[in-house]
Amino acid sequence: MLRPTLNGEFVFQLGTLDQGYWPDGGYTAPTDEALAFDLRKHKDLGFNMVRKHIKVEPQRWFYHADRLGLLVWQDIPSMTAQDIDPADAQQAQFEAEARQIVNEHRNSPSVVAYVVYNEGWGERALADTIRVGQAVKDLDPTRLVNTHSGYNCCQSLGSPGNGDMDDWHVYVGPGAPAPTGGRISVLGEFGGPGLRVPGHEYSPNGNFQAYEWQPTPTALTDRYVGLIQGTANLMIGRGLSAAVHTEITDVEGELNGFLTYDRQVVKMDEARVRAANLALIATSRALPPRTPVALPLDARRSLRVTTPGFTDRYLRHRDSLAYTDVVTADSPQLLKDDATYVVRPGLANPDCYSFESVNFPGQYLRHANSRVRTSPDDGTALLRADATWCARRGLTGSDVSLESFNYPGSFLRHYAAEIWLSDGAGGPSWNSPTSWAADVTWDVDPAWAP
Repeated sequence: MLRPTLNGEFVFQLGTLDQGYWPDGGYTAPTDEALAFDLRKHKDLGFNMVRKHIKVEPQRWFYHADRLGLLVWQDIPSMTAQDIDPADAQQAQFEAEARQIVNEHRNSPSVVAYVVYNEGWGERALADTIRVGQAVKDLDPTRLVNTHSGYNCCQSLGSPGNGDMDDWHVYVGPGAPAPTGGRISVLGEFGGPGLRVPGHEYSPNGNFQAYEWQPTPTALTDRYVGLIQGTANLMIGRGLSAAVHTEITDVEGELNGFLTYDRQVVKMDEARVRAANLALIATSRALPPRTPVALPLDARRSLRVTTPGFTDRYLRHRDSLAYTDVVTADSPQLLKDDATYVVRPGLANPDCYSFESVNFPGQYLRHANSRVRTSPDDGTALLRADATWCARRGLTGSDVSLESFNYPGSFLRHYAAEIWLSDGAGGPSWNSPTSWAADVTWDVDPAWAP
């Protein structure tokens, strides 16, 4: 699984979108202390990265980032965000300024990545996007290049396929592409829950917006911590390597900041945010390898839950749907049979596995609309892909996790006694981030029906 490294070590890059607006100066911070304030607040909140969004700050800002120890993703400010094709002269000016930005920041050790395009803003043709991204990489091969952040969004012309990052925007999210084509998986923008703080707001037209509203600081903090738990699960299971939360401060009518626009109020519980962020980064430093696990072919086995408090439960089918149930030596034979499967070579890929029912030969564990069930092998490519599972070292560091062949990063999971295909990013209750890594880790036991 491809990862970015810092001094030879994978460290998850976790930051915020920083647009750099000020109520008393627009794009200009009122003092040097103010210029450093937002960066220092990133450190206070446990972030290790900042994405400087569609703006280039004065060199003094980069000095503060260097001094404080923050990684910087530097955006190349875009042309119009409207769906207007740039003229040749406009495109040439954009490319000239991109070169200037790279050349001016070679000596800033905090700068680790350049973001060339964002959500299709000012994008003229996909060929131009690819060409400009490569030109930035050629100009400074020592930095990562994100050719197009949020190419899955808005007016983008699609994935450029080059650069070092495969970047999605998912609001509220989180979500992530799988790392492919020699590019790492990053979440260039996500989050955006908001809270109003009367007396500390400003909008030029009196309108305020957020990607979702929360009623209290506690609810806002709870929501953020849940998003970070989901992000950590995507890091563990899907291969996500960086994420940018929107955003560090409110910006005029946007009220989704950690701080109000005037920097007077921290809207979340700072200690809880810091703890969640630092825990994710610490987990990234200690990730176990995603090594394949060999299972005994054509042997009968039973899959036991490893989540603490539920370790007497086994995966079984009932009326075609998959559940977990307590199985003991005194259990009825039908239950023991339902909880036993024959390990077969994967129907879609023999390097992976399929699990055939003992008491319904020819039926296999498969997912359909995220729910796991048993279905007969009808010979279709879809059924065979849905019924193929790749065995990995358990995501808790031991035992086995079973990854979907056709949905990489999603795993066989138990939740409330039901079995689901889950990536743990959040959303439906069965995809809850809580306890996800344990819920998708199974002990492969001797068969209840030998």
